[in-house]
Amino acid sequence: MQELINKIDAEIKAFQADATLQAEKGNKAAGTRARKSALELTKLFKEFRKVSVEEAKK
Repeated sequence: MQELINKIDAEIKAFQADATLQAEKGNKAAGTRARKSALELTKLFKEFRKVSVEEAKK
């Protein structure tokens, strides 16, 4: 579970960096990367929810 949390943390940092570049400098490529990170975060959060529920049942 800790590995999953680390992946989420890394992806959030990547999203923040790219979203900031897009917002402040109008970098279109950074916007694309930010959207890709957002999709990946969605997948990771769903996986976290699944693992968390399994851990709670133990």
